[in-house]
Amino acid sequence: MGKKTLLWFVVISFSFGGFSFPVSGQDINEQSAYQYIKKSRANDAFWSITVCDSTGTILESYNSRKLMRPASNLKLLTSAAILDQLGPDFTFTTTVYGIGHKSGNTWKGDIIIRGSGDPSISGTFYNEDRFHVFDKFYTALDSMGIRKIEGNLIGNDAFFDQQPYPKNWSWQDLSFYYGVEISALSFNNNAVDLRVYADGEIGSTPRIEWFPFDTDYVTFENEQVITPPGTEYDEFYRRVLGTNTILLRSKLPQNYVEKESLSIKNAPRFFLDTFKQYLEDGGIEVAGGIIVDSQNTDWKSDKYQPLVKHQSVPLKKMITQINKESSNFYTEMLLKTMAAVEFDAPGSTDLGLHLVEDFAASMKMDTTKIELTDGSGMAASTLLKPLDLSQMMVAMSDHPHFDVYKNSLSLAGIDGSLKKRFSDSPVQGKLYGKTGYLSGVRSLSGYLDTSSGQTVAFTIATNNYTQKTSYIDTVQQQIVQHIYQKY
Repeated sequence: MGKKTLLWFVVISFSFGGFSFPVSGQDINEQSAYQYIKKSRANDAFWSITVCDSTGTILESYNSRKLMRPASNLKLLTSAAILDQLGPDFTFTTTVYGIGHKSGNTWKGDIIIRGSGDPSISGTFYNEDRFHVFDKFYTALDSMGIRKIEGNLIGNDAFFDQQPYPKNWSWQDLSFYYGVEISALSFNNNAVDLRVYADGEIGSTPRIEWFPFDTDYVTFENEQVITPPGTEYDEFYRRVLGTNTILLRSKLPQNYVEKESLSIKNAPRFFLDTFKQYLEDGGIEVAGGIIVDSQNTDWKSDKYQPLVKHQSVPLKKMITQINKESSNFYTEMLLKTMAAVEFDAPGSTDLGLHLVEDFAASMKMDTTKIELTDGSGMAASTLLKPLDLSQMMVAMSDHPHFDVYKNSLSLAGIDGSLKKRFSDSPVQGKLYGKTGYLSGVRSLSGYLDTSSGQTVAFTIATNNYTQKTSYIDTVQQQIVQHIYQKY
């Protein structure tokens, strides 16, 4: 290598090594949103900003073509694919079948509940009556005069595969409501709802109760301690993986009340165990056991007698649980449902993600630059480009189900995950958005009606930060208000 060649190599290396030239298409001037990143205490984190107008034209861009972890903002893509594939009026039907016959007040044979993947067998859409569907099933059996089931209570969960979790979910998340199992036969979001009352003496153990009816399906090891008033609440809940033993080791200030939804092991069995107890509390004895059946069945056979059916609320209502409430459970359940319906096979995460990628391609996203391992974004291995996400949102504005999609998002300062953000700001009520959070990841995307009257789609993603998340929220809010005023 000659001296001149070496000199040019060194100059070029130092120029790029020192980041002395902005990447083409990046706005880092003092009039751009970059100014808020530059002057923040989190300027050493990795930031991305994309703003697009209604035609998809990029109005502002910073690192928008870099792969980022989107956290729950991935749900914007997943929910759009689900809505496109299934349609807003799609419903689930959960059916109770009988095998055998009725003799007097006894059903001589088995009772089977065929799971359909319905995530809403809970109180979410039934005025918080978590037993609404069970009561419907009980009433049907009771009206037939059945007071005893001589056979087994069987749950069929063959509509989905037998993988309870997507790939790469952290074991640390699997104790909580946001890391529950995914099953075609699910009840109460596959969680028990715990209440802790620190109303005893300092140093004593707080009392606990849980839904459903203090079930012995789970075992709580209550090693919690009541601390003096004014001390800090120190939370510790952990389910021993592979079991239904839940460790409680929190420290709670006196008179503190804590509510927490905690995951269970073997969701279909939890469904059956709870339903059996519900029947028996109502006076219908189940003489046999409970059995989970994962085999495909010919339900049209005369062997299976449909006794009662439950039809869920339509998909257009469930989509709000994905975007407004950011439910991982609803996202992954509906992802598998989409796959089961499309492929007429047990719904799986992989098949569902295949459909999401197909949809992304139809939205002109570069699917070679997307890494999907779940539908909800809780897997840290999930990657996509913020520009793709923003431009997908622009494309969705021409979709026939756009109104349902947009209204499923949180309204800033009003509801959902944005209820406590942007209050008393010009943006309140003018941003339909979605938030995302993982450790070291904070994201915000949405449709913003700006001060000029136009609507823009934007994505702000922050990765690898060490500041408090509340501080990142403050910087992101400054950026959103900048977009509102500028465009």
